[in-house]
Amino acid sequence: MSATSQNLHITETGKSILIQEARAIQMMAERLDSRFSGAVELLASCSGKIIISGMGKSGIIGQKIAATMASTGSTALFLHPADAAHGDLGIVSRGDAVICLSKSGTTDELNFILPALKEIGVSIITMTGNPRSFLAQNADIMLDTGIEKEACPYDLAPTTSTTAMLAMGDALAIALMQRKNFTQRDFALTHPKGSLGRRLTVKVSSVMAKESAVPVVDEQASVTELILEMTSKRYGVSAVVNEDGRLTGIFTDGDLRRLVQNGTEFLSRTAGSVMTPNPKTVTTTTLAKECLDILETYRITQLMVCDSEHRPVGLVHIHDLITLGL
Repeated sequence: MSATSQNLHITETGKSILIQEARAIQMMAERLDSRFSGAVELLASCSGKIIISGMGKSGIIGQKIAATMASTGSTALFLHPADAAHGDLGIVSRGDAVICLSKSGTTDELNFILPALKEIGVSIITMTGNPRSFLAQNADIMLDTGIEKEACPYDLAPTTSTTAMLAMGDALAIALMQRKNFTQRDFALTHPKGSLGRRLTVKVSSVMAKESAVPVVDEQASVTELILEMTSKRYGVSAVVNEDGRLTGIFTDGDLRRLVQNGTEFLSRTAGSVMTPNPKTVTTTTLAKECLDILETYRITQLMVCDSEHRPVGLVHIHDLITLGL
């Protein structure tokens, strides 16, 4: 077989495996019934932890499901069934919910701890493809993750079955998230290092220039003084305030270029006569992402930050926001 033919054969094999696994998920979706909504309600009403357990590849899928649930508003963790049988069952308490993953429903380690789990007084959900198994018969709710065959040509290596469990776990986690009204902001709080966390939690007060770093002149200041203030603070802009210290306008390097292009004498004029009045402003509690949206919408590079009396207390520049990775 030539290299080209071999590559085509491998590609076709990959396609057939993906189609097979996608079909297994589709069939599982078609079988989904009221037991799924019952499982979501059980988890939503759980007063304790959600504990996911499984052996081997099912255990790896269980770890991922636990991580997804933990990041979407549920107190969830993974418990290895073998470790549970040797003391780690101590983390399980009455009021918890346990999700057991087993393709066959005959996993010895899970079946061994099942009586203890029932004695503790937890709710038990199982994902399995064998409704007649000991695990399924002793669960409060069984979710059917059965498949026709594994993608493995020998029908041995867990492939399609683990894909089905993973998909069912995702469905549970997201349905539970919606059931609990878990919002984008809630998500951000569990992902403070991620870009979404920064967009939804970082406020202007954390990134703005403040105090003496903010360029400000009085309306009666000369344009010469205005240029010096704007240049010394290196933001290419200066706030212009009235005698009460309230913001009445701004002056930018773009305004300066336009004055120069007009060719008229302007250095002796006042800041109030050359400023752009009523500029866009934000407050210290405005989200950084909202600031970026304003800057991009109006194609400007900086915003003055004002207090409740409309006095400038800070300045935020687009470069500071881009540095955050927004």
